[in-house]
Parts: sequence; structure tokens; C-alpha cells
Amino acid sequence: MDCSFLRCEHNPLITTRDLPYRANTVFNAGAADLETSVVLILRVESLSGRSHLIVARSEDGMTNWQIGDRAILHPDDGAAYEEYGVEDCRITYLEDREVWAITYTGVHYAGHSIGVALTRDFRTVERLGLAFPSDNKNAVLFPRKIDGYYAMLHRPASGGGSIWIAYSPDLIYWGRSAMVVPPRGGPWWDGTRVGAGVTPIETECGWLIIYHGVKGMVSGPIYRIGAALLDLENPSRMIARSRRWLMGPEEPYERMGDVPNVVFPCGGFVRGRDIWMYYGAADASVCLATITVDEILNTVLSEPVF
Repeated sequence: MDCSFLRCEHNPLITTRDLPYRANTVFNAGAADLETSVVLILRVESLSGRSHLIVARSEDGMTNWQIGDRAILHPDDGAAYEEYGVEDCRITYLEDREVWAITYTGVHYAGHSIGVALTRDFRTVERLGLAFPSDNKNAVLFPRKIDGYYAMLHRPASGGGSIWIAYSPDLIYWGRSAMVVPPRGGPWWDGTRVGAGVTPIETECGWLIIYHGVKGMVSGPIYRIGAALLDLENPSRMIARSRRWLMGPEEPYERMGDVPNVVFPCGGFVRGRDIWMYYGAADASVCLATITVDEILNTVLSEPVF
């Protein structure tokens, strides 16, 4: 099928060959637009099998990546509930605090938990601790407070594979939880489970969220990308959703890897009216695709929610 996203001609942008040390794989990067450069926080799976997060910088966001040789978040830092790994971060700029917030998955023997950390320079971080206990993944913060509260999308395992929302006065204590985007079930492309990706984008039509959807196949799961709209003042209410997937694994680097048939969005931002979406491909590389805000809004609004 035709894909609405345009893949970058430089894909894959980053593989293990670009790292300053040996590793098994690199993928699923959070992204921050610094206007004069782009920062990615890469998930790297080391030869131990555990994952850590390192920083990469590029002036154009596509080429000549300068990659750090030390982790910004590492399971050996001694933080609770992270001894088995640190994975899949999303990055959101919080204007009221003038700080970048990093939501990530910490792994330990009891499962996957959501951690929150803050940084101003992408060199040092302040861990705030767990937002949600196990078993939970795919957390991303909204870029501004809603009705006086911070808001976060996340995906608890006990929620049937659905995207949920929760609110907090301080980024530490979370509540008022509600299910936002459920998997469709059955043979749908997002029938098995869904998870939030890029930081929610505020538009005149609502909060635009780009998410991954999973369909179980005989050969294994296949991960594709779609979008939904949430109400601006009450984002626990979904108002529109793409009926079809907007991007699926097609290229060889998306079809073959440690986990084949995966396109997995973690980072992105808007420049002008263009959405830059960084995604992991087959758990083996970091890639980039773009789409206009108008194109994706027209697609989502033209289709029924179910």
C-alpha cells in the first residue's frame, strides 16, 4: 500500500557501525529539536544483553552524527528497578520548567517500569523516580499542562494492550487514569496492542498522537504506525483515529533485524508544518521519516474512529 510518510534518503541513519564501541544493536531513539541541531537519545543493547541510553547530535538531523562514548542513563548507575536495562525513551520539552523531560522504561526482575528524568544539557540527568510500577511501557509526556496538570500517555500490560493517560501535579505522583486508545482486536493492523510514540503534537483539531500498532501473525508480530486525535482540553477523549496504517515495514532494513518487520516511533518534532519522526527499524537501526501536519490531519479526520 502507499505510505504517507516519506523515508529519509540517508536511512538507516545510525547502526552499530557508527557507535564508538562494540554493541549488539542500536534503535528506538527519543528526539529533541534544538533548532540549530538535533539530539537523539539512542537505545543501545550492549553485548551483555542489557540496554542503556546514549546521546547523538547532528546539525542537520540526518548526517554526521556525533555519538557519545558514555551512557546518559545506564543500568549500572544504581537506580532502583533499572538493573536489567534502560530502554525506549521519549523526550518532551516542558516550557514551564525550561527543561527537557525524559520518559523511559526501566527493567528489572519484576518487569518493566516507567521512569522520569530531567535534563537541560543532555549531558547530566536528574532522575525523579518511578511514575508507574511494573508492568508498563511506552510513556510520553504532553508538552504543556492541561487544566493545571502534567499529562502522560503510557501502556500498562494489564490494560489489554491499550494506551492510557494519567495526570500529575509534580511529575512524581500520578493519578486520574483513563484508557484512551484501545487495540481494535481481531484482524486489524493494530488489533493486538498499541503504544504511544512521538510527543503529542498540539494542533487546531486536537492533540495529534502517532502510535505503533501490533498485529499477531503466524510468523510473529508486525509493527506498523498510525495516528489518532485527542480532545485538546480533555485528552482522555479520542475524537478521531486512522483506519489504516500510515507506515509499515517495507524496506530491507525494516524487514530484517533482531526483531523483523518493525517500524517503531519513539522521537519526533514539528518544523514548520513538517513532522520529523525518528523510528527504530527491526530493532537494528535508527531511521527518519517525514510527513506534513496537514496531510496526517486530513487522513485521520477523513476516516471513522472504528
